[in-house]
Amino acid sequence: MVVRCRTSWCACKAEEGVMRLAIVQPITHAPPNDERNVGDALTQIELASAQGADFVAFPESYPGPWRMPPTFDPIPSMVEAARQHQIYVQFGTFEPIDVATGQAHQLAVLASPDSQQFIYRRTHPPAPWTLYSYGDEWAFEYVPGDDFPVAETKHARVGLEVCSEVYMPEVSRALALRGAEVIFMPAGTEKPNLWATWRNLIWSRAVENLAIVVTTQNLFRPTQLGLAMVAGPEGILFESVAAGTFIIDVDLARIRELRAMRDGAGSTNGAKAGVLDQWQRPDLYDKIFPRPAVKG
Repeated sequence: MVVRCRTSWCACKAEEGVMRLAIVQPITHAPPNDERNVGDALTQIELASAQGADFVAFPESYPGPWRMPPTFDPIPSMVEAARQHQIYVQFGTFEPIDVATGQAHQLAVLASPDSQQFIYRRTHPPAPWTLYSYGDEWAFEYVPGDDFPVAETKHARVGLEVCSEVYMPEVSRALALRGAEVIFMPAGTEKPNLWATWRNLIWSRAVENLAIVVTTQNLFRPTQLGLAMVAGPEGILFESVAAGTFIIDVDLARIRELRAMRDGAGSTNGAKAGVLDQWQRPDLYDKIFPRPAVKG
């Protein structure tokens, strides 16, 4: 299923500053069948390219693998598909550190049309963290990364973060202060009791950072409640709970316009200008950070 989105904030692809996104919310094959996700992903990349998408976004850990030791490596196939179809591909996997101990970095990867790989290693929370070390899907010992890189693409500056890092506004802010205009935030699995909270937080990260924030998640059954969403600082541009591939045209010119403005009385904008510069008080922040982590 391919769905096209149009809102008052979205725009025609032919307009300057407009980026076309393909958001994939798949029916995911769980381990031990997760290698099948690679073939499904390649099909969706081809479909997204045929629809004129500049970027295609997949969920956390998609296509996989989900468990150590790894039984396949999706990166070569995904990078080649990005090159073949001339599209940026955001996807998820892990990076083994020590097979004997099961240690790995959780990755969000952006593959470019010129075969480059841009890698973000999940930074939050600190280790140890048990989410990835038990259950029906994940099975590895999480090791956090320590950097917030921003990719310079031909369409926009792009940042990556992973799933529940949405609860850490510092991550999105670090990316925005480094210039990220679009933040991909792939998510893991169904969150029935937290769905409304997540919806709020995704939009909040867009509002407070004057950015486009994109998320989607794995569905292991068609009856699960998804959260594919594109949020901008002045509104939620698209959302769906269903499986499918969704095409959304996003107005990056508006992001750049808002970021170039200074805040002032009588503004008619739908978002607060100046939050990334004019409102900042870096002279105060050393009093807050660094600080000892709260133990609990």
